[in-house]
Amino acid sequence: MSLARPIALPRPQATPADDPLRAILLVLAASVLFSISDATAKRVSETLSPVEVAWIRYLVFVLLALLPAVRGGRAVLYTRRPVLQAVRGVGVAASAVLFIFGLRVLPMADNAAINFVSPLFIAALSVPLLGERVDKARWVAIVVGLLGAVIAAQPGTDAFRFVCLLPALSAATWAVGMVITRLMGNAERPTTTLAWTAASGLVMLSCLLPFAARLPDGREFALCLVIGVVASAGQWLVVLGYRLAPASLLAPFSYLQLIWSTLLGWLVFGAHPATAVIVGALMIAGSGLYSAHRERARW
Repeated sequence: MSLARPIALPRPQATPADDPLRAILLVLAASVLFSISDATAKRVSETLSPVEVAWIRYLVFVLLALLPAVRGGRAVLYTRRPVLQAVRGVGVAASAVLFIFGLRVLPMADNAAINFVSPLFIAALSVPLLGERVDKARWVAIVVGLLGAVIAAQPGTDAFRFVCLLPALSAATWAVGMVITRLMGNAERPTTTLAWTAASGLVMLSCLLPFAARLPDGREFALCLVIGVVASAGQWLVVLGYRLAPASLLAPFSYLQLIWSTLLGWLVFGAHPATAVIVGALMIAGSGLYSAHRERARW
C-alpha cells in the first residue's frame, strides 16, 4: 500500500450513529501520521532498499491485520473472490514499493503531489472495468489533474527526471487495487479484505526480498518498525473515520497531506518546493475536490 493513502474498504450504509465532525478529525489525524510515516521512509530508504523497507512495514501490517482472525477464527480469512483479493493485494504492495522508491529520489512534496492523481486514475479505470459513466465535467477534472501532475514533474526543465514517473506508476497500481475493491463491493468483509491485502502483499515482497535485502542495523530496523506502526495506526484511524461519514465528505481532507508533506520536507530535509510543484499540486487537489463534490452530488 502506498504510505500516503488509506486502504479503501467498502463502507456500510449510513446510520444515525454517523458523526461527521469526529470522522473529519480522525481523517486529519491520519493524514498527519501518513506524512510522518513518509518522512521516516524517505530517511531510512537512503541506506536501505525500498523493497526491504516495505517488507518490514508489511510484516507489521500482517501481524495487525490478522488479529481479527485470532479472535474470530479462520472464518475471517474466507473469501469468495480469492483471485481478485490476491491481485488487489499485489497492486497495493506494488504501489507501496514504487512510492518509497519515489521518496528515495524526490522531495516529499513532489512525490506526494504527483501521487495524488490516483483518484483520477480510479475514475478513468471505472469506465472500462466497472461500466461506470463519467460525465464531461468529470473528464475535464481528470484532464486538469493530469496536467497538474505534468506541471509538478516540470518536463522540459533541468528539474525534470524520469524518476517522476515512480509516484505516477504508484498511483496507477493503487488505482487498479481500488477499482478491484469496488468490483468486489460489499460481498467481502472489510476484515477479510484487509487480511488478504496484507498477506498477499507480504508474499509478493518476500519474493523480491532476496534480490534487494541486506541485514539492517538496529537504527534502520527501528525506523522501519516505526513506519509500520505509524502507518498502520493511520489506517486504523481512517477505517474508524469512514465508518462515521461518507467517503465523498472525507476525501477532500486527505489533500491536506500535501501541506504536511511540504512542511516535513522543509523541516526535516530542507527541501523548498518549486513554484511549478505548488501550482501542479493545487491543480491536482482542485480536480480531486471537484470529483469528490460530483460524487457526493450523485448520492
